[in-house]
Amino acid sequence: MSVAVEFSVDSLAGARAADRLGADRIELCSAGALGGLTPGPGLLDAALDSVRDAAVHVLVRPREGGFHYRPDEVEVMLAEVRHAVAAGAAGVVVGALTEHGALDEAVLRELVSAAAGRQVTFHRAIDVCERPELVLERLVELRVARVLSSGRAPHAEAGSAALAALVRAAEGAVEVMACGGVRAHTVLPVVAATGVAAVHAAPRRTVAAGRARPVDFGAHAEFDIDEARALVRAVRNAGV
Repeated sequence: MSVAVEFSVDSLAGARAADRLGADRIELCSAGALGGLTPGPGLLDAALDSVRDAAVHVLVRPREGGFHYRPDEVEVMLAEVRHAVAAGAAGVVVGALTEHGALDEAVLRELVSAAAGRQVTFHRAIDVCERPELVLERLVELRVARVLSSGRAPHAEAGSAALAALVRAAEGAVEVMACGGVRAHTVLPVVAATGVAAVHAAPRRTVAAGRARPVDFGAHAEFDIDEARALVRAVRNAGV
């Protein structure tokens, strides 16, 4: 079985690099340091114009923090899903929970409908749900294509047993994609331990702000091309 490689990127340079390196998919977002937020229209349009081979999936997340959203936030998310679809995105990445941490089926149903047949990935909200295998069953019924998870752990290696259980529960009806600390030196052990069909990585490196100024806004992170290249090479050379 071929394992798909997805990179999370929050810049045009990152999107172009991920595509050039042979990523199967790109999760396009902004503010990667916050776990990712919905990208602005300028970044979205430029990435879709620039990426040639990778499928661009747009993260729709209106703010940082938890995944229980007010009605006005849901309204914004629906508009952002529709905009991503109209712009030509291959899919969207979404998630919504109730105030008690259960799957918010009503909101997710609206988001899937707004995606108009494009692939929908349910993001790491599943890692804070109780009984994720039951959530998985509902996601299948709601026609979600993919689930992103670290196995309810800080990183995929630590959550490998839970990820393997998700893969078994999915029975191929939903693609399970491992995330959380996936790097060139961990990707093959994670795949071997879990049987996932895809891996998601967000390799970034810190870039210094430059010379000191009276007001220092600090360093920023950018897509780590060397780490991404090594990860793709590890997966492709292993033939998984």
